[in-house]
Amino acid sequence: MDRATVTPAVDSLPGDRAREWVDYHHQFAAPSTYVYEFVWDASGEAVGPFCTDVDGNVLLDFTSHVAAAPLGYNNPAVLERLEAFGAVDPLKIAGQDFYVSGGGPPEGPDFPGPTQLMDRLAAMTDHYDMDRVFLSNSGAEAVENAIKICYASGGHRAFTFDGAFHGRTLGALSLNRSKTVHRSGFPEIPGVVNVPYPSTDAEYEARWLTDGPGGNVVADALHPDRGVIDPRDVAYLILEPIQGEGGYRVAHPEFARDIEALRDSHDLTVIADEIQSGLGRTGELWAVDHLDLTPDVIASGKGLRVGATISRSDVFPTERGRLSSTWGAGDLIAAMGGVLTVDVIYENDLLANVRERGEQFRARLEDAVEDDDAPGVIDVRGRGLMLGIEFDTRPRRDAVLESAFRRGLLTLGCGYKTLRLLPPLDVTEREIDLGLGLLLETIRDVAEVE
Repeated sequence: MDRATVTPAVDSLPGDRAREWVDYHHQFAAPSTYVYEFVWDASGEAVGPFCTDVDGNVLLDFTSHVAAAPLGYNNPAVLERLEAFGAVDPLKIAGQDFYVSGGGPPEGPDFPGPTQLMDRLAAMTDHYDMDRVFLSNSGAEAVENAIKICYASGGHRAFTFDGAFHGRTLGALSLNRSKTVHRSGFPEIPGVVNVPYPSTDAEYEARWLTDGPGGNVVADALHPDRGVIDPRDVAYLILEPIQGEGGYRVAHPEFARDIEALRDSHDLTVIADEIQSGLGRTGELWAVDHLDLTPDVIASGKGLRVGATISRSDVFPTERGRLSSTWGAGDLIAAMGGVLTVDVIYENDLLANVRERGEQFRARLEDAVEDDDAPGVIDVRGRGLMLGIEFDTRPRRDAVLESAFRRGLLTLGCGYKTLRLLPPLDVTEREIDLGLGLLLETIRDVAEVE
């Protein structure tokens, strides 16, 4: 497969073999979220955003496995280094309860592993004075450990935001405010308060600012004379710099500055959930880097290939055994994949590419909207290659998602009626043009859907 020339080629979706795989899969699999009856052929040809399904269809994947495959398929720089690694047994060790060497000195080992991944993450968060990392298996575990270390520092209350999604483990679920199905019927952590998440000027002025003593909803709640929550009882405030499941909504810059002021005045501990938005997805290493807001803890995952809770020495508890995980980051291949992903981002200046390709996509799509060539699109938002397209109705969004799939373009929904696109960080100008062309064709073709 030649990345410079390949285009999506679809016969039928799902094909006969895909249906066979799906039917077999569901004989054993518990119900979960399945967006498409698309079955990736891991043994078939794939490169960059292009992949092959089990029926030989070639698709253009603008989901990056929900940002968990930030470099797309078979990135040559990653593959070359992984192929040089001689497989050992076990490949999975007992995480941060044990040490592992890839040979050679730790500053330049023959093969990087968990130690080198933590080294890189500390360097990537040095501008926030972060110097400690706890590795885990997933983004949800990264959030769980983030809230654990904050509770360990004191306080039993927490702030979360309308539209938030932080994971599916019980602690993380307690912080979710995006869809009822995520939390309904499950027990929750007590003391969690949800407040508005403004992303537009109108939302900031109408839902966040108040005439109360503090001037905004959180400041009013924490006001020393007329507030209802003692700031000393607050263990943390957690937010996504760009909400994922909530609809790819970007935090309003003044809202972020207000949080920073509250952090300073009340010594609030701020957790930035960067599971989907981090690792270069927005054109900066972390989406919070776009804001005038200083996080005390960063939770990372997905594209990092492992979960990571990153913070300062004074935030992490010092007691041995307070944090632990048998399998957390014990997968040597996954840890190496995380290191190589970070290295490729730096070596190939992918942050610049993310900014350029994101601007290319947004500018062309916004032009189409202005020219009435994208019926039903009411908003285009996001940063870098974390792009959201909101439609006037949910049925139209769903029709676009399904019809684009039939053309060989993989996208995802989020929020109530928003389509999200996450091309790989090294996506090319040609690939953006291809994807946008397919998307605009689709939008026009389903124009009659209301």
